[in-house]
Amino acid sequence: MANIILLGPPGAGKGTQAKRLEAERGMVQLSTGDMLREARTSGTGMGKRVAAVMDRGELVTDEIVIGLIAEKLEKPAAGGFIFDGFPRTLKQADALGDLLASKGQALDAVIEMQVDDAALVARITGRYTCGNCGAVYHDVTKPTKVPGICDVCGSTDMKRRADDNEDSLKQRLMEYYKKTSPLIGYYYAKGQLSTVDALAEMGAVGAAIAKVLDKA
Repeated sequence: MANIILLGPPGAGKGTQAKRLEAERGMVQLSTGDMLREARTSGTGMGKRVAAVMDRGELVTDEIVIGLIAEKLEKPAAGGFIFDGFPRTLKQADALGDLLASKGQALDAVIEMQVDDAALVARITGRYTCGNCGAVYHDVTKPTKVPGICDVCGSTDMKRRADDNEDSLKQRLMEYYKKTSPLIGYYYAKGQLSTVDALAEMGAVGAAIAKVLDKA
């Protein structure tokens, strides 16, 4: 069992690797966005607080997010938890550490999914999906066999995310580094930081993460 944080910019593959860890190790991914959406419709006391804040167009406080994580930690996961999208600041990192300690748990590893920004931009801006079945393609590395026609279902409904463009992605990367880079130093100083090459082949990235976890 291991509790880990996956750090990495948009498009680094955190979600993909978290799903692998869930399937292979029985871990549970705690994604801030997913937890907030789930809480908003849950009808619980915490859920009503989340809904009220979001309906006012305000940012959800750290206190609320920590409260949601605390609820999740009440249901033990056989393989441990994967924190995705939290913490984003040093204050949140301290709060998470305190919460885990109060539950008699610890953070076993922080894995930075490192990328080359230029390569990441090229990878993401070339990405498109089939609007019918969800199959994922890429202009350079994985185009459809017949231009404009999905290999899986034959649909011609190809879509690109509106924010998968170079200007938008560079802005998202800048925001990530501005907010998250202090965490890299924070966890490095604690001796908890490991780094993997997130632009390697998906299986190689998974193997590198597994190696870190097996040492934790």
